This record gives sequence, C-alpha cells and structure tokens, in this order.
Amino acid sequence: DFADSIPSPWGLLALQNDPTPGMTLNEKSVQNSITHAPSTLYKGENVQLLCKFSIQYPFDSPQLMFTGENIPVHPHVYSNSHICLSILTEDGSPVLSVQSVCLSIISMLSSCKEKRQPPDNSSYVPTCDKNPKKTKWWHHDDDTC
Repeated sequence: DFADSIPSPWGLLALQNDPTPGMTLNEKSVQNSITHAPSTLYKGENVQLLCKFSIQYPFDSPQLMFTGENIPVHPHVYSNSHICLSILTEDGSPVLSVQSVCLSIISMLSSCKEKRQPPDNSSYVPTCDKNPKKTKWWHHDDDTC
C-alpha cells in the first residue's frame, strides 16, 4: 500500500529543506526532471522520474519509474518504464536518500555504452505487475537484468 501523502523522515526532510535542482515534491510523490550531460548517449534528452512511497518508507524502498513520453532505451529500463536496479528492491536501505537513489539512476544512464532494451523486454512487459516492486528481478549477467 502506498501512502496517501509522503512520509517525511530522513531524506525527504533534506529534500524539503534543500531541494535538488530538477526535483519537485508534492504531497504524494517526488518528481525528478533529468537533462543528460553532453558526454553521454542521452545528451540533450530529458527524462522524468516519479518516486512513490509506501507507508513503510524509509524501511521499504520507494517505487521509482520513468514517466512521460521519453522512456530511455537502456539495458536496465523496460519499455513500460520499470527500472531494474538492486537498490530499488533487494538492496534498498533506509540510509539511501531520494537524492542518492536518483543520482544512482543518473549514473546508470550516464555510463550506458549502447542504447538497447533488456533482452527479456518483450516477454516481461506484457506479463508484469504495474508495480515494479512486485517483480523478482532475474539478472542475466553483470551488465543487464
């Protein structure tokens, strides 16, 4: 179950008091607008991240997905906007702030060497739950999900 409003401990207090450029906070979610650096495959592209919080946050990691028209083509990003990143599931930790999770996603995108979908995109997308946190990710190798 997701909270009717954002719980406000730890990382969210920092976001409220000292907002990260591109991040906006409303009563139910955090949105992050990212413009990629010129040295990346995604230069000039803008993407939007939506972060939703369960009532157990920060002990339960947030649900984080891309939103909008521009879902990045990346080996860890499914065409339905689900992101395969261990800190969003099994390696989530209460010490990770919203900003650090978003920074990890920016780093993941910035280090991409080839724009391509995950190898199982066509079988995963039609059968998965809308909530990516309900997915038990299977890592194909060290580089992809």
